[in-house]
Amino acid sequence: MRRRAGESGQDLVTPNGDNHYTVSATDLPLHCPMPGMYLWNSHPKVFLPIEKTGEAKCPYCSASYSLEVEREASAS
Repeated sequence: MRRRAGESGQDLVTPNGDNHYTVSATDLPLHCPMPGMYLWNSHPKVFLPIEKTGEAKCPYCSASYSLEVEREASAS
């Protein structure tokens, strides 16, 4: 991902720069554009249903998202 410094010193991502993003459960509910992306040159926020299939695609920009599978700690 290309990163640029935001006005408040925040490191922002160019929207849809990679076109594929891996997200975790902490990113849910998923929406595009995601927090930390520049919004001035992007599309309206749209929520994406990723919980059931583990994959989603934005209808505006075609960015694809995959949900990272969290591994459970094995009992010893």
